[in-house]
Amino acid sequence: MKAALLAVTALAAGLCARAQASDLGDWSLDPYTAELSDAELTVGGLAQGTLFSASEPDNASPPWASGAATLTASLKRDYDSGMMLGLKTAFEVAHDRYSGDNYGSDLVQKVYGVAQTGLGRLEIGMTDGAAYALSVTGPVVDDATSLDNPNVTFFRDPSTGRAFVNLFTLNSAVESSYNYAKFSYYTPRLFGLELGVSYTPSQGKDVIPFLSGGPRVANRPHSIWESAASYSDTFGRLSLGFYAALAVGHDAAPTPGHAGLTDWGVGGEADYSLNDDMKLSFGGAYRQSNAYALEDDDVLKGHQTDSAHLSATLTDGAWIIGGEVGDGTAQGTPKLGVRGYEASFGYVFNANLQATAGWQQLRYSRDIGTFFNGAPRIDMDAVFFHLKLHV
Repeated sequence: MKAALLAVTALAAGLCARAQASDLGDWSLDPYTAELSDAELTVGGLAQGTLFSASEPDNASPPWASGAATLTASLKRDYDSGMMLGLKTAFEVAHDRYSGDNYGSDLVQKVYGVAQTGLGRLEIGMTDGAAYALSVTGPVVDDATSLDNPNVTFFRDPSTGRAFVNLFTLNSAVESSYNYAKFSYYTPRLFGLELGVSYTPSQGKDVIPFLSGGPRVANRPHSIWESAASYSDTFGRLSLGFYAALAVGHDAAPTPGHAGLTDWGVGGEADYSLNDDMKLSFGGAYRQSNAYALEDDDVLKGHQTDSAHLSATLTDGAWIIGGEVGDGTAQGTPKLGVRGYEASFGYVFNANLQATAGWQQLRYSRDIGTFFNGAPRIDMDAVFFHLKLHV
């Protein structure tokens, strides 16, 4: 592990220094745009790949690389009245077992319509709910490799061949409605305050709400209501942001010991500009849900799952250095606990490209049974180098 850490750090530092010397920041990629009658079409995407070295007990063939790619497209039309109508989509065209999205890694991530006026914004279709869209969970060097709701993980469960964190993934942002088809409304931001509300009739992913009741499984949630408030403002060199959210839902097919959904969270972040190039950021979030291990199909009566996140970053020009701590507890059978630590640094080449290198540790525990290592506790470490291209 020490040798891998030194190798990853040297590789990342060398690539960033070489890029800085060769002025890679002078180039950029713009999304494809085209005029279609009175509307504008925009096509972009995201591609990311990771090299990593993981240390796990009793894992003879751990993975060493991962990647994913997403294609995005939007169509919008602006009117003289100030109204905007649009259609936005996102498709995950490639992924593996260790990289993916927040929505089950289906091909279709998002398809939704948008209507923006001076009175606010209305969204209809497969997209994030108001609670997740307005969330503030603390600064990170790279959201894809963060401890909190990551899009890439480094640890394998040899008993299943899948990502180990699927057992219980830290996520301090309220995300009960995922990308199920829904209605959402957001107010204009006035005096720093924005409000949002969403209604998700079911777990349907057929774009149009009420078109599908979702999968016919026990304890599936339906009629999920979300409300959220976000505040942000700047006071000289100091910028502050806060959010609070609540989601509630009914159990469409309850079994004994299960109940309707209650999921709430709060979070905040403070950014302070030390000078024109340097910025110090600190923040965190806390979430509590009665969904076991944050799985919305397993909402338990009288039990709760907690997920907390604390983080800080220092930005100096194109460089970012940061640290994170995550902690979670899932009450149930078994009772699960997870504690995570991460230290990373990144280099932003330009608006499109960022490289991140770091170290991550996860510690899982359970009160009943054992993990694949034959013990009720398991410690895992990894070093990684992540490259992300966004257009």
